[in-house]
Amino acid sequence: MAESTEIEKVEKSDEEWRAQLGDMGYKVMRKHGTERAFTHDDFPKEPGVFVCAGCAAPLFDSETKFDSGTGWPSFYAPKDGDLVGERVDRSLFMKRTEVHCNRCEGHLGHVFPDGPRPTGLRYCINGVALEFKPETG
Repeated sequence: MAESTEIEKVEKSDEEWRAQLGDMGYKVMRKHGTERAFTHDDFPKEPGVFVCAGCAAPLFDSETKFDSGTGWPSFYAPKDGDLVGERVDRSLFMKRTEVHCNRCEGHLGHVFPDGPRPTGLRYCINGVALEFKPETG
C-alpha cells in the first residue's frame, strides 16, 4: 500500500492573505477568480520550479511547461501530485476540474484532458498564483 504524505497546512487570516498576495492574487487564489489571458505568462524559459505564490510549495517543474496558446501558464504534470489537489467546479454553467495547492488551499486554475504526451493533461494555471525559482547549480 502506498504511503500518504503528510502535508503541513498553511493557514492565514483573510487580512494576511490580502496583504501577501495583493489584489489580483487574492482575487484568484482566495476567491477562485481568473486573471485575463496573456497577462501573466512571461516566466523565464530556463530550468527551475514554479512554486505556489501563497506558500512556496513546489508545484510544477519547468520541464513540464508547454505553450498551449491559451495565454495562461500550462503544464502537463505537477511536480508532486500530493501538493496539487483537485475538486469539481460547477461554476459558469459547466463542469470543470479545479486545481488548488493542497498546502494553503490556494486556487491555481483548472486541469483539462487536452494536453500533450505523456499525460494528455493541461494544467491551465493563473500566472499570479505562481512564482518561478530558477534551478541553482
